[in-house]
Amino acid sequence: MFEVGSFRASLHGVPSRRAFLTGAASAPFALGLSGATAKEHAKAKSVIVLWLWGAPSHLDTFDPKPNAPADIRGPFGTIQTKTPGVRFTELFPKTAARSDRFALVRSHVNFDGDHLKAGSIGLTGMLEGKDAAAPNFGSVLARHRGARDLPSFVTVGRGHPRDVVGPMRGYGGGNWGRNYDPFLVGCTDTGDIDIPALKLLDGLSPAALGDRKKLLGELDALNKRTDARDFEKWNATEKRAYALLTTPEARKALDLTQEKPAVREAYGQTSFGQSCLLARRLAQAGVPYIQVNWSQYVEAMTPNCDFGWDTHIFNFDLLPDRHGPIFDRVFAALLDDLSDRGMLDSTLVLAMGEFGRTPRINGQASRDHWPQCYFSMWAGCGVRGGAVIGDSDKTASAPLTEAVTPGMVGATILELAGMDAQARAELRVLPEARVIHELF
Repeated sequence: MFEVGSFRASLHGVPSRRAFLTGAASAPFALGLSGATAKEHAKAKSVIVLWLWGAPSHLDTFDPKPNAPADIRGPFGTIQTKTPGVRFTELFPKTAARSDRFALVRSHVNFDGDHLKAGSIGLTGMLEGKDAAAPNFGSVLARHRGARDLPSFVTVGRGHPRDVVGPMRGYGGGNWGRNYDPFLVGCTDTGDIDIPALKLLDGLSPAALGDRKKLLGELDALNKRTDARDFEKWNATEKRAYALLTTPEARKALDLTQEKPAVREAYGQTSFGQSCLLARRLAQAGVPYIQVNWSQYVEAMTPNCDFGWDTHIFNFDLLPDRHGPIFDRVFAALLDDLSDRGMLDSTLVLAMGEFGRTPRINGQASRDHWPQCYFSMWAGCGVRGGAVIGDSDKTASAPLTEAVTPGMVGATILELAGMDAQARAELRVLPEARVIHELF
């Protein structure tokens, strides 16, 4: 039996019973929901998280400091956004023109300067996640929503987040087991779909996704070859892959060729662009939680890696030549697309990385890790467009206002998705964190 007073906290220290009770009582109220009805009135039918793996520089993107010394402000100019008094760097004109559609948080902090550990904390909200694999926000929501025809948690990317040293633990179910891991779907710059789990199914080619007739033929052939005993040998991931492809709604969602060329062009012929278009289609089909990974590796320039945001070198080359234009185009296209389809009221969009980058430019004319201050961007589901939450000091070194933690990010996502404080406590996740009520 659930007992509020005995619930053991596990987020960033041990909270008092009073603190937990206060948070539990105030979070639904902050969104205008009673605790009893929060679940039934989930504002977010779907959540799309754009995971900017590798950590974008906050000073060179959405928290510029044009009046700081040159070795802090960097070489980029700033532009006025649609929000009076708010400026971005010149690399993001499309995003600036849509600042009235999203809220910007400039006062984030993380609790570790290591990518793998900070990434796990960032995607689980739990300090324990850096070592002991707490569940990803998507896994929590998947468990809460229960089994569905479509996967409840989909990750779009080349693979689960990692660096050259190893994988990041907080990508999936963690201690809850592989059944709560995300369903991984790859998407190329031309929109070709890859489902790694299918590679384990003898005789079924993922490339068949591009040809529906061929796919149906292969599935029929597989059915004839597969008896019940063989099917039992497949693990849960393989079964989910098979089930996904036998569901018409899923196959339709995964087929980007059904989109008008103008829509595909708006997102751009990049892996991140087509992946975000796929995320919109998955949300439209009813998938509750979709995480789009900017890259699999954090590293920006290391051989065989895929241009993450970890710009220890060439920061001021990569941002204007690659990262900035791609993000600017895709984020604007996603907001436009969701708005045009009437989906922005029921889809929460969040863009964030695991931390920021050093205010002072390093000896290689770039920036290093900085968990003391960074940003996130939120849109949809009642988020106040044009709002700027929190502020950083004159060098973007630290928040001047209350720090926004990864736990608060998770509590806000889950609250909007229908998991109130009691529901989170019953699963023993994010017990202490409060909702970022300033977003609404």
